Formats: sequence, C-alpha cells, structure tokens
Amino acid sequence: MLGILEFVVLFAVFYLLTLILSFVGVDYAPVHTDILSAFLFALVLSCGTLAMGGYLVMVQESISSLFFRTLVAYCFVGGIGLTILYVMVPAADPGSSNLFWAVMLASLVVVLMRLIFLRIVDSEQLVRRVVILGAGDFAGGLLAESEQNMRALGVRILGCISDSTDPTVEQEKLLCTPYDFYEFCRKNRISEIVVAQQERRKAEGGWLPVPDLMECKLRGVEVTSALDFYERELKKAKLAMVHPSWIVFSEGFKASKSRAFAKRFLDLAISLTLLVVMLPFIVLTALAVFLETGRPILYSQKRVGMLGREFRIYKFRSMRQDAEKDGKAQWASANDSRVTKVGAFIRNTRLDELPQIYNVLKGEMSIVGPRPERPEFVSELKEKIPFYDTRHYVKPGLMGWAQLKYPYGASIEDAKGKLEYDLYYSKNHSLMMDILIMIQTVEVVLLGKGVR
Repeated sequence: MLGILEFVVLFAVFYLLTLILSFVGVDYAPVHTDILSAFLFALVLSCGTLAMGGYLVMVQESISSLFFRTLVAYCFVGGIGLTILYVMVPAADPGSSNLFWAVMLASLVVVLMRLIFLRIVDSEQLVRRVVILGAGDFAGGLLAESEQNMRALGVRILGCISDSTDPTVEQEKLLCTPYDFYEFCRKNRISEIVVAQQERRKAEGGWLPVPDLMECKLRGVEVTSALDFYERELKKAKLAMVHPSWIVFSEGFKASKSRAFAKRFLDLAISLTLLVVMLPFIVLTALAVFLETGRPILYSQKRVGMLGREFRIYKFRSMRQDAEKDGKAQWASANDSRVTKVGAFIRNTRLDELPQIYNVLKGEMSIVGPRPERPEFVSELKEKIPFYDTRHYVKPGLMGWAQLKYPYGASIEDAKGKLEYDLYYSKNHSLMMDILIMIQTVEVVLLGKGVR
C-alpha cells in the first residue's frame, strides 16, 4: 500500500512541478509534462527506495535517518537510474534544474507522507490482533520474533493460550483458557488464532480444541498454523516446525520447465550485460590483486550445485596464497587475518564475485538462488541440519533471499538460519521475486552488508 501511495505521490509531484515551472517560465528550455516522463520518474525513484531497503526498515528509524535514507535512494540510486534512463530515452529528460527541484520536493513530500502513513497504520484500530494457541517452545520463539520484527507489519500478539499443564512461556504472556473461543475473539477483537503446539502434544498431555477452532474459522476468525504464519509474516520457513508433509503437500516447491527456460534467458541477458558494464572494473580488480600479492589472480573452489552436482566456482583472490595451507576448509571469520588489503576492499564492494559471471554463463549458477557451499561443509551440514539438502533442488545463485535477510553465515547455527530463508525461496521462487531480490541487493552492495 505504501509503495502504491509513494508511486502516486512521485508521479503527481513531477507532473505538477513541471507544469508550474512551465507556467511561470522559470526555464527557457521546454519542460516535458507528458505522462510517460512522470511515470518513469516515479518508477525509478520507487525502485531506488526498494533498493535501499526503505520499505523494510523505516518503522525502526528516526526521522533524520528516514530522511537521509530517502535522499540516498532518490539522489544517488535514483539519480544513477534516471541518468541511464535519459540516455536511453532523451525525450523523457526534463532538464537538470527541473529534475533537481523535483527530487528535492519529492523527498520532502514522501518523508512526510511516510510519517503520516506509519502513524495511521500503527494505530490500535488498524493493527491485526493475534493470539497464539500453545505455550511451548514454538510459541515462545514466535513471541520473541514478533517483538523484534512484527510491529513493523501491523501485528500485535496479545499472548498465549496454554495447551498443556507445563507451559514454558513466561507467566505474564499467558492468557486464561476461554470457555467460548469465538466469544473471546469477538470481545478482544482477535482477527487470527495461530496454532503453535508442539508436535507431541498428545504425549505431553496437550489438547486441540478442534470444534472451537472450526467455529472461529467459519465465523470469520482466521486460524493459521505457526509454520504458515512464519512464512507469511517473516518470509521464512521456521526449521523447527518444518516436516516432510509440508514439503510434499504444500502449494509451492514446483519445478516448471517454462519458468526454468525464462529464468535461464534472464540469467544470460543480465550476466552478459553485467560483463559489458563491469569489464573496466574486472580489469582494474585483476591488476590490483596482481600488484599487491602477485599470482594467482583468480581463486577457485569446489562448490555443490543443483541436485548435488559439484562444480568449480571462481573469484578474484582476496586472501593470502597460503590461506588454507593445511588443506582443510575453514569458515571465514570476522576481520579474518588472511584477507589482504585489496581483498578487504573487493569483498566489501563484491568485486571479488565478478568472475562468477562465467559460472552463470555456463549454466552452473543463476543470478538469483541459494549461495553454493563447499562439499566439505555440505557433508557436515546435511548430517546436523534436517532438510538441508532441499536447497540443492534450486540452482545456486550470485545473490539470494538468505543473503538479503540473514548476515554472513560461518557456523552450523548460521547455516540453520540461512536455510530457513532458502526454504522459503525454494518454495515460493518466481521471476518477480528474483527481480525484487536483484533490486534490494543494491543496498547490500552499497553498504557492504554481510561481509567477512
């Protein structure tokens, strides 16, 4: 909703401002006021906001941070996008001075609109009030994550209704078990019941009020499993709740030949474009690596790809030649002493990943997909993490959903956290989702997120 409102505001600001400037005669050059120019202006700046994570973090930001992020999204990311656009479509160019005032005015209006929007959406009259049926570890984990992330989604979890005689949720989070579930929901304006019971509830003396839940469902109160709630609200599959039947019977995890063909076509188009655009940076990076530490310039490793096939991935070398002199694979650590000075820079800017365009052209990787891991790590992770092998049914990628949502992974626990997002991507991946991931990866590259 906010994205649509912002697009309309940007379109109106551009169109009205150019009309006003044309009317008062500020510019002697003709001012373009056609609908196409305003549409392209709004589209590029909206993509700039998406690329800088403006829609995801604004609830947790101060007004000054929100304004600064908007300026970066519009003036830097949007400015680059508009410059490229006007080279390709000169007729849409309104002139530099008109564009400057349009961007400045749009920034002020959009920040003001976002603050009003957040005030309205965050009001108690509009939030979705949710209650959890269950008081075990699953419910506790859901409560903890809701406090960190779900306020931004307009969700309020009122508490937990215990399903056993031995709840693990804190006492202040427990609600009395209602005699009439529907009446309880009506009086407390509950819009959704999330069932978060432990798998072995019968063995633990638990219970499931099926007739009450059926009545709530039939009378308009949504009843959702905790796993589906996680997927919908937090865009990940909670690993502790995943079971084989969810994979087998869910609507996702579909392998489509037509989608595979379209994705391959998109991969080739983007990788060839990247190769042409980034060729000067490829040459400069190779030269910098050679001047600092000599040969080899490229570094290769075996990685596990689609269906478990091994392939060799290529990167610009960012570590010393003897980084793994004992021959054993090692996780990268924060401020890793093996990283060279040039290596630190090309890691922060992701320039070290550019040789993987070759892997994409060969068809071993895609532009978007789970990051491929080394065989040594995969063998260990498959033994310790359930369903880890499911990520290998999607082609690995240069960028991915887990890279956007989870920091750099360098442990078993990190691998579990990333797998939750990889599972979500494997279940729901589409060309539109791939495009959105590509746009949002701009922020990761510009801000050097998730680098070690």
